[in-house]
Amino acid sequence: MSHCRWNSCMESMSMGVPIATWPMHSDQPRNAVLITKALKVGVVVTDWARRDELVTSLTVEKAVKQLMATKEGDELRKRAKDLGCAIRKSVEEGGASRLELDSFISHITR
Repeated sequence: MSHCRWNSCMESMSMGVPIATWPMHSDQPRNAVLITKALKVGVVVTDWARRDELVTSLTVEKAVKQLMATKEGDELRKRAKDLGCAIRKSVEEGGASRLELDSFISHITR
């Protein structure tokens, strides 16, 4: 479960861990949409529009069960695992992110 700050999202995604999203403020609602709608590697615990409502244990239980004990959850976990592999590969030597960083460092140090 994550409040969806960017570092938390990146840590979970890079390790291939699916996310139960519970945004609180700032960039978190947008990050939660990225996780759940765009990348499809997580589920919504509580929606940003309902942020002022009490979140019950049943709400949390429903999200966890959706993520861990459904066919949809199986697909989300597989997507999360695949995304984690792709992220880790991109930062290895010769990976796309690594090449971009090396290029940037070369540019600013010349």
